[in-house]
Amino acid sequence: MEEKNIRSNIIKLYYIKALRWFLLVMPIIVLFFQENGLSMTEILILQSAFSLSIILFEIPSGYFSDVVGRKITIIIACVLGFAGYLAYSLAYNFGQFLIAEIILGFSSSFLSGTDSAMIYDTLAQLKEEKKYQKVEGRLMSIGNFSEGIASLIAGFVATISLRVPFYIETVFILFAIPIALSLKEPIRRRYQSPEGNIKGIMKIVTHSLHHHSQIKWLIIYAGFVSSSTLTMVFFIQPYFQLVNLPLQFFGIVWAIFNLSVGIFSLLAYKLEIKLGRKTSLISLIFFPFAGYLLLSLTQSLWSLIFMIPFYFTRAISYPILKDYVNRLVSSDMRATVLSIKNLVGRFIFAVMGPIVGYAADVYTLRAALAASGIIFFVLSASSLLFLKKYKAL
Repeated sequence: MEEKNIRSNIIKLYYIKALRWFLLVMPIIVLFFQENGLSMTEILILQSAFSLSIILFEIPSGYFSDVVGRKITIIIACVLGFAGYLAYSLAYNFGQFLIAEIILGFSSSFLSGTDSAMIYDTLAQLKEEKKYQKVEGRLMSIGNFSEGIASLIAGFVATISLRVPFYIETVFILFAIPIALSLKEPIRRRYQSPEGNIKGIMKIVTHSLHHHSQIKWLIIYAGFVSSSTLTMVFFIQPYFQLVNLPLQFFGIVWAIFNLSVGIFSLLAYKLEIKLGRKTSLISLIFFPFAGYLLLSLTQSLWSLIFMIPFYFTRAISYPILKDYVNRLVSSDMRATVLSIKNLVGRFIFAVMGPIVGYAADVYTLRAALAASGIIFFVLSASSLLFLKKYKAL
């Protein structure tokens, strides 16, 4: 009975992922901001604020998860998610959007790393750790299938009002709370720090970003890869407008791309086995680079296919890189280290986002795309050299 109860964590986390990723707002969010008078610079500043709020709570929330528990951390994440979308539903200007983004950032920080840590700890209790990459890939696949289905609906819902998707999103997130309450805390070693919580956090941060070179450069590399695909997300809708894609097709095209992530992520563990660690890691910088440059050089509906490399990279990078990090850390600090990994990616995006957003406002979208591709390629390739130096490649 105990095994059945703990195994149910995985299906429940699938449900939470599906509800949180039923993102009706994403295919139209840039249009929603513009309708409310925001420029691309302000839009990217909002996303930087979201990232900075994650940065502020990313490591403390991961540490909270390691010390207090996975379940309570996920419950807090779901409650804050509901509060954030409720705030968005009632917001009409930059300042109000900023408050909503900060709440959603806190929500993401509490869930980030903890859901993956709970999956790994649950599988460890069941002595099935080897299934982690497959389960993590399936979790991501479910999220993207959910977002893809939502995207199919979003374009049509948005024709009523660009605010209606936020109302519906708020209701969906509400349903995640009772599921989080039913999770079972897995048996694991809890992190203990005789010196106190602050020193305990700093000890793990120092271990991850200084003492353990393999973990450090895997985290930095993952941060550049993550930021390169995240930055592109906020250029997609302006690019749709650039190539004159009709609004009613925004959701359909967005859905196709996200459904492709669902398919690719299901195959991630097989791809990694076939290609091997070295080739898998190297490929993660070339696909976004190719996508940015090809999009910057073309301007037609058929060039939308050049967005696929970003979705492919997003699909395979998350389960593969998380699995590599999980193998290098113990269960008592797993959520904190995964949070550090996510924090680094968000910090890079928080710095890069407003810069390339400004480039799109002052110059052109195509110039901003080209600049993004070159910058991310150089930074990612540099960190790849350190991975090789410390035998993590």
